[in-house]
Order: sequence, then structure tokens, then C-alpha cells
Amino acid sequence: MEPAQIHLLLAAAFWLVVHIGIAGTPLRGQLVARLGEKAFQGAFTVLSFIGLGLLIWTYRNATQPEAFYGLWVAERWMFWVPFLVMPFALLLFVGSVTAPNPTSVGAERFLKAAEPARGVLRITRHPMLWSFALWAIAHMFPNGDFASLVLFATILITALYGMPSIDRKRAARDPQGWAAFAAKTSILPFGAILSGRNRLVPSEIGLWRVGVALAAWVVLFLLHGPVLGVSAIPF
Repeated sequence: MEPAQIHLLLAAAFWLVVHIGIAGTPLRGQLVARLGEKAFQGAFTVLSFIGLGLLIWTYRNATQPEAFYGLWVAERWMFWVPFLVMPFALLLFVGSVTAPNPTSVGAERFLKAAEPARGVLRITRHPMLWSFALWAIAHMFPNGDFASLVLFATILITALYGMPSIDRKRAARDPQGWAAFAAKTSILPFGAILSGRNRLVPSEIGLWRVGVALAAWVVLFLLHGPVLGVSAIPF
């Protein structure tokens, strides 16, 4: 194994320790008790930026020709996966940051709203994490090398673990409010709708959010090649 690949694995381990080993375990409560919520959030944010920087830096090094290690040869159909998945992933992301979301950091107060599960929250109560998860899954297909698999798997694990972890934290802080919210929502996209516990209301999502998501998709599609050096064109 090349040094660049080892460095990437260490960066991935650091990221997972920060987001799962600290933020996703009882250790978080112990640190908050000692530092206070604001100090903990500040330290966590700094560590997250450091972890992200390390992931990007080590990933770039591990994809250089001297360290590149292919695991499978990408077939043409694999490039269609991110091309088709990313518009939905971006819609979930846009919806998560443009409407009240009780699962967001510091947004527990929205559990007390008359109808807290609106818009994309009817699809899933973790739209932002699912946007990251879908991005990671979709990009695994056309990127069949060791470095890309480590990067996308790291983000995917973080996103999937974060969903039940956030649920546990919200349920502990507001059992009654969370129980009502969870009864009308689901972790799995469309789970609550298919089970009859909720319904899709397109007007709550809004055409403007769809437009923003599609515009972001077009921009990312056009800039993918010039900025990242890899074309996103599947045809």
C-alpha cells in the first residue's frame, strides 16, 4: 500500500472518530457537561473543518498516477447513475436548508410547530443527510478506484449513522415532540408516505426549490470537468 493511500485511510479514520466516535456516542454528553454546548459545538466545527481538509488533501494525493489503484473498470452505464440521482439529491439538500427542519443543529424548537413535517420532510426527516448519502452512493459507480471508494464510503457511513444518532438525541431532549414528529416521518425516503402515515404535497416543496436544484445540477454538471478534471457527461 502506497503512503498516500495510508494517509487517506488515516484521514478517513479521523473524520469517523470525530463524527461517530465523539458526536455519535455518550462521549458527546460527557464533553458537553464539561465544556458547555457552545464550546463543544465550536470545537466540533473546527475538528470537522480539519477533517474535511485532510480528506480532500489526502484524496487528491491518493488519486495521483503514482498512487492510483483501480478496483473495477467503470462501464458506460455507471456514469448515468450520478447523472440521474444528483437532481433528487440536490432537491433534498435545497429543501433541507430552505425550510424549518427539526433534525438540523439547534432547530429542536420546530418540533413544537403545528405541523413540523412539511415539504421534503414528508419524504424523509433527514433530507440533508440523504443528499450526502445519495451523492456518495451514486459516485461510487463510475469511480472504481481505492481512493474514491474510501472517500465516498466515509461520507456514506457518516450520513447513514447520523440519522439514527440524531433521532436518539432529539428523542432524549423532547420525547413527546419527537414521538409526534417521528410518527409522521421516516428515515427511509418515502417510507412514511408508502405506509400511509404521511402524504406528498408538491406545493410545499415548491417549483422554485425544484428550479434551484436543477440549476445547481446544471452548474455542477458543466463545472465538473473544468474544475475536477473528470467529465460528468454519461453519453
